[in-house]
Amino acid sequence: MTKQEKNEVIEILKEKFGQYNNFYITNTESLSVEQIGKLRRVCFSKNVEMKVAKNTLIRKALEQLDETKYQGAFESLNGVTALMFSESAKEPALILTGFRKDINTPKPVLKAAFINGDIFVGDDQLAVLKDLKSKNDLIGEVIGLLQSPAKRVLAGLLQHHEKQAEAAPAE
Repeated sequence: MTKQEKNEVIEILKEKFGQYNNFYITNTESLSVEQIGKLRRVCFSKNVEMKVAKNTLIRKALEQLDETKYQGAFESLNGVTALMFSESAKEPALILTGFRKDINTPKPVLKAAFINGDIFVGDDQLAVLKDLKSKNDLIGEVIGLLQSPAKRVLAGLLQHHEKQAEAAPAE
């Protein structure tokens, strides 16, 4: 690979890291070409972009963007690396667990995930990532919590008003 080609890959990676708030670093070593193809198709169908690149180029792209922000991910850049980019924080986790179940293998392994500024390191974090709630889910829960006391207050006021109406003498 020429220096020009390496620089082009770095620029493409920088664009992807800038475009997505979430990315997963996985190890796809020992998967067959057929299995990698299947994983790519599943990713495509779920709007997850999968890219394979050399670890040194991934590291250079991250360092050029913000070395301190991505510091925790650098240790994960070893072996065969496939990146999964997604708007959804948990979709890649669902894809990985479903894929493993389908082909009955512990691969691909999650090396790290960068989710909205937080870094999750290690395959044991996959269960945590799978259960993450989306921003819209959290907003819905907060709205539900805020509405709950208001509903109770209104119901209490209605009951009080009904009791007063019943107790008032009829004219």
